[in-house]
Amino acid sequence: MQSATTSDRRRWLALAVVMTASLMDLVDVTIVNIAMPSIQRDTGASFSALQWITAGYALAFAVGLITGGRLGDIFGRKRLFLLGIGGFTAASALCGLASGPDMLVAARILQGATAALMVPQVLSIIHVTFPAHERGKVFGMFGAMVGLGATLGPMLGAVLTEGNLFGLGWRPIFLVNLPIGVAGLILGSRYVTESRAPQALKLDLVGMALAATGLLMLLYPLTEGRESGWPLWGFLSMAGSVPLFVLFVAYERAKARRDGSPLVELSLFRVKSFAAGIGVQLTFGVVTGIFFLVWTLYMQLGLGWSPLRAGLTGVPFSVAVAVAAGVSVQKLVPRYGRKVLQSGALVMAAGTLVYLAEAHSYGMAVHPWQMALPLVVMGAGMGLIVAPLTDSVLSEVPQDHSGSASGLINTTQQLGFALGLGLSSVAFFGVVDAAQPGRRGGGPVFVDAFTHSLWWVAGGLLAVFVLMYALPRPAARQDAVAADGTADADAAAGAGERAARVPVG
Repeated sequence: MQSATTSDRRRWLALAVVMTASLMDLVDVTIVNIAMPSIQRDTGASFSALQWITAGYALAFAVGLITGGRLGDIFGRKRLFLLGIGGFTAASALCGLASGPDMLVAARILQGATAALMVPQVLSIIHVTFPAHERGKVFGMFGAMVGLGATLGPMLGAVLTEGNLFGLGWRPIFLVNLPIGVAGLILGSRYVTESRAPQALKLDLVGMALAATGLLMLLYPLTEGRESGWPLWGFLSMAGSVPLFVLFVAYERAKARRDGSPLVELSLFRVKSFAAGIGVQLTFGVVTGIFFLVWTLYMQLGLGWSPLRAGLTGVPFSVAVAVAAGVSVQKLVPRYGRKVLQSGALVMAAGTLVYLAEAHSYGMAVHPWQMALPLVVMGAGMGLIVAPLTDSVLSEVPQDHSGSASGLINTTQQLGFALGLGLSSVAFFGVVDAAQPGRRGGGPVFVDAFTHSLWWVAGGLLAVFVLMYALPRPAARQDAVAADGTADADAAAGAGERAARVPVG
């Protein structure tokens, strides 16, 4: 009996460790946005550098996500989890000690790469640690943690930045990870049980290199082109990424025939709902990438608000996301299927238009309480989408490929987010550059740029709505749930993971 009690205690401590690590990653994504203007003032970072502070993390995370999961299957999930959390902690220290924007961008890229080693192991460790009948409770806790992180990140970022602890300014938003990471390393090495996949696939390093190079050729000119006056090399680089992606597809097909272990399982795209879902995730990622960066710049550089005031303004949005996400998974999607997700896109688009009208009408005189209505509407719409989306996309994917498909969907969302950050050069900074030289640093220009960007966000959400017509109908979802009593638990797991990757605030 004592042995069973000890084992039970160990696995719950292991759960606390991996969930804390996941929370650390989620908070780190959301905490940075609120500190962007402070980072710019302190380091003299250009706007393109600000974009790369976020986009570099998202790109490194996206490119390494699938490979990170496969490394865990091959070499051990505990080993990769500890390596990831150790690297993430070290990278956080480098971010906090960065001497300038270049070092900060490089450290953020390292953070994203190490997060790609850590995050994929979390749900795998939970699956092998807890029996099926307990996973529903565990995944419910995971979902609650997601809601906590969505609210905690912006608030913690605002408090640490404005508090100016020890005169360090924005740096504590990264240094706060050090004690958490060290504790995670010590407790994880003691309580997390090692596991591997019985038949792990081989690594596809060539495929990873081709994908990373193609994405860099596309995203680097989008982010840097504005600072350089949109030179010819940027357009040539973006055009050159197309044949490189074609080469990547050809190589992946050849590798699938040769040893059955490509980086991307291209046969998944024959499933109509999956192919459409990839389009939805990519487009929705672009929308969120544009919105969250320009929203922060609008409040702090445009309206001149403090980080704390901006962080408090975002609380209604975060709460609405968390509440709507829980309701959509538990109550609405099992009954209404894709209509819930489509409603979410329309609701979020409606909130965007209301926000646009208020920003245009009130201008520099807008108050936080006046933003509450559009932010709650936008947050509710996002919550209806983010939690159940991947489960709907995966519903027609063969079970043997569910892991690969889930990783690819999460990767696509992060790539869309990085692409959205790059496109903000056109949507937001293009308006700033077009203003008269004497007005470019003024608040009203940033307000105009924000309202212009919101048209891009609304248009992207309408595209998401249309793409969702290819997702499974409600009847198919109900049959799937009825056929498998464990579907709810697995769906909750996926919902929590997907919501965790949305950089709220």
